[in-house]
Amino acid sequence: MSKNKSIVVTGGSRGIGRAIAIEFANQDYDVLITYLSNGIAAQEVLEAIEAAGAKGVAIKADTCDKTSAGKIIECALNAFGKIDVLVNNAGISPPKEFLVDQTVEDWDATMDANLSSAFRMVKAVIPHMRKQASGNIINISSNVTRRLAPNFGPYAVSKAGLEALTQVLSKEEASHGIRVNAIAPGFIETDMLRNAFNELGEAKAREYEESIPMKRLGRPEEIANMVAVLASNTSSFVTGQVIYVNGGGPGG
Repeated sequence: MSKNKSIVVTGGSRGIGRAIAIEFANQDYDVLITYLSNGIAAQEVLEAIEAAGAKGVAIKADTCDKTSAGKIIECALNAFGKIDVLVNNAGISPPKEFLVDQTVEDWDATMDANLSSAFRMVKAVIPHMRKQASGNIINISSNVTRRLAPNFGPYAVSKAGLEALTQVLSKEEASHGIRVNAIAPGFIETDMLRNAFNELGEAKAREYEESIPMKRLGRPEEIANMVAVLASNTSSFVTGQVIYVNGGGPGG
């Protein structure tokens, strides 16, 4: 078993997940990331993890596959001997349309990727964290659960469900030494945000950015820093919380 603590980050090859993986490697965590398709990006993250002196593992896995959660957790345990932190970061954003125009298929895919997959991951990891009598689960939600703007319906509903999952789970697992929190990022410079803004158009994208009191987009590293705070002993009495990191925007 490694002397380092260990973390599992779903969707860890790009954006916020990538920043989280590298931040924890810099804090002497061994890191397992999952990725869906971009093997080159995943390899770059592994190289950054190893450059920090930590052990890195990357698994190509679709968290919507109902068998993947158990395989991911088993791989992490085989590699590290334990799991101290789970970050449920993988997710999707469906087409930007009114709810009535969304297809049932897009709705179901969004709920599965953003909510059900997180449930399967926590269901797979909690027995092991209970044996350790310790653990941290951090779910990446979204500021959109408070902003509730048109065109973001399925995404907002799935992330609101993730926050409810966070709060229920925190109460159920507190006596086992497991803390469960969520972070709700605002507008962060990622591929997902760029794609969403492209769908909405330049004028609407500019309007959203101007609505941020700090007048800029956030950086993935700023979310990673907050994840690190929540996973640390500094936050040892913090559980069941949704932390907004949004430059003072709506919901914060």
